[in-house]
Amino acid sequence: MKSLKLFLTSFLFIAFTQVGIAQEKTETIKVSGSCGMCKKNIEKAAKEAGATYALWNSDKQALTVKYNNTTSGKAKIQKAIATIGYDTQDVKATEDAYNNLHECCKYERENASSTSQANCCDDKNCDQCMKDGKCAKDMSCCKDAGCDKKDCCKKA
Repeated sequence: MKSLKLFLTSFLFIAFTQVGIAQEKTETIKVSGSCGMCKKNIEKAAKEAGATYALWNSDKQALTVKYNNTTSGKAKIQKAIATIGYDTQDVKATEDAYNNLHECCKYERENASSTSQANCCDDKNCDQCMKDGKCAKDMSCCKDAGCDKKDCCKKA
């Protein structure tokens, strides 16, 4: 009887250990940056968003993360990184966040102007961006209106 209890206890311990390991996920995320300070900031933001491991490779512009998928996720980690000013493969940093980066950390952004302007005409209350009731496809009305995220295309 004693050996049966010991066997069951061991079995349950192993089963719970396996479940915990199975929930850890490893991902590689494209993250733009340029220097050692970027590496430190990107890895720190990833860990604060729930990554148990974060390593950014500046040559590949890739962040490898491990996280428990019940407490964190790829989207949560990318959002945290974008919040501090770095573009990721799925989440772009705001202009304000990017501009707050140290000068050595500023990298060449891909389609940064079109990304920030694309949000401009998404506002349902947008008056100045509208042409014939529709947003201009080239977003020129947004550029002319001098949009920013807080007062996107609202009349002054």
